[in-house]
Amino acid sequence: MVAVAVLAAGRGTRMKSNLPKVLHSLGGRSLVEWVLNSASAVEPTHRLVIVGYRSDMVRTSLQSLPDVEFVEQAEQLGTGHAIQQLLGPLEGFEGDLLVLNGDVPLLRPQTLQTLLKTHQDHGNAATILTAQLPDPRGYGRVFCNGQNQLKQIVEDRDCTPAQKQNRRINAGIYCFRWADLARVLPQLKADNDQQEYYLTDAVNYLSPVMAVDAEDYQEILGINDRKQLAAAYEVMQTRIKDYWMATGVTLIDPDSITIDDTVQLEPDVIIEPQTHLRGQTVVRAGSRIGPGSLVENSELAEGVTVLYSVVSDSTVGAGTRVGPYAHLRGHSSLGQGCRIGNFVELKKATLGDRTNAAHLSYLGDATLGDRVNIGAGTITANYDGVNKHRTVIGDRTKTGSNSVLVAPVTLGEDVTVAAGSVVTKDVPSDALVVARAKQIVKSGWRLKGAKAAGVEDPGSEANPANPA
Repeated sequence: MVAVAVLAAGRGTRMKSNLPKVLHSLGGRSLVEWVLNSASAVEPTHRLVIVGYRSDMVRTSLQSLPDVEFVEQAEQLGTGHAIQQLLGPLEGFEGDLLVLNGDVPLLRPQTLQTLLKTHQDHGNAATILTAQLPDPRGYGRVFCNGQNQLKQIVEDRDCTPAQKQNRRINAGIYCFRWADLARVLPQLKADNDQQEYYLTDAVNYLSPVMAVDAEDYQEILGINDRKQLAAAYEVMQTRIKDYWMATGVTLIDPDSITIDDTVQLEPDVIIEPQTHLRGQTVVRAGSRIGPGSLVENSELAEGVTVLYSVVSDSTVGAGTRVGPYAHLRGHSSLGQGCRIGNFVELKKATLGDRTNAAHLSYLGDATLGDRVNIGAGTITANYDGVNKHRTVIGDRTKTGSNSVLVAPVTLGEDVTVAAGSVVTKDVPSDALVVARAKQIVKSGWRLKGAKAAGVEDPGSEANPANPA
């Protein structure tokens, strides 16, 4: 049996934020979510998150995750003190405890599996994760014998010049035989400058203790400020993009593209420069996204094109073209083979197959059938100042340029709306609707006082009252 404890009680003052450090976002997940996801690889029987600062926010953010237990650390008196809070929840537990930090999100699942396997195969009382840093200055050094059994941990300031040549440092990730750790936890003392209880001190009471190096030192990098958060994001993005390119996705200029870990892509998708994929987005095979596009929490079917546009919380059918400069939002749904063109906005709109809105239109709270053609400048006036109302447009209906459909209103099938019409009443199928003022032409008419032709006209800047 394995229990996982995640230290998530600190505030993170160097983040300069009221948000608990572990809730800051990294590639679509919070830091603590990354840690919990990695720990799932060891199939723990207990997942304990030790909370403190703004614990209500941490609890709320993780409430959708299954089988997470929260343990309160009212005072933050060090890592040893945090693990002491588990003596009650894990009373009688016979197994191993994996201790992780909620602000170390880059750990790979396979690294934790290796740590646990080494711990169990050798029957260790404790096994610590270490890493070989290119520049270990400022970190305590870990010294082991030839069998990777721990000899001592020496703080950087206490290292001799020879000891400082050792690049192995303690990552702060531990695996303990819980029964052994539970016996020594009450012996920890806060006799240090910070007056805190350190979990590293518990290692001194246990034997045998081994060290396991992480394959990539970047895995153990913690996040204490915004600069380190940005550095971790860069590492994460490299991993994500390398993965998708290896599965058959083309990223043109990967450095200008960002992809959340929660995004799903299929082979033969092409992502153009300056494109960003966020949240629970799915892009099917053969689609081309970008350049200059944002797709968030949306599903794009096969062969979709999105050019210089924003798509959020929406679904797009196969073969549909979006953009340039279109905006889909509010759970809009497009059928197959549609065209949403220049400066068109859709909000809570449902479009049938092969329906087009090519330019300069707003379709809000609207349901459109198949093969509808929306003329340039068509607006569904969905808001009466108090409530939103819906517009329904039947199959094969066409609207002329600069039409306004004042909701609630329903247009039947095969309706033609004349250009410039303001439609306020329902229209039956197979009809032409003309809803505009009759054009009046008055020959020989001009403004009173206007001069004869060839002299200043009334639209000039001259003052008609003082022509001089």
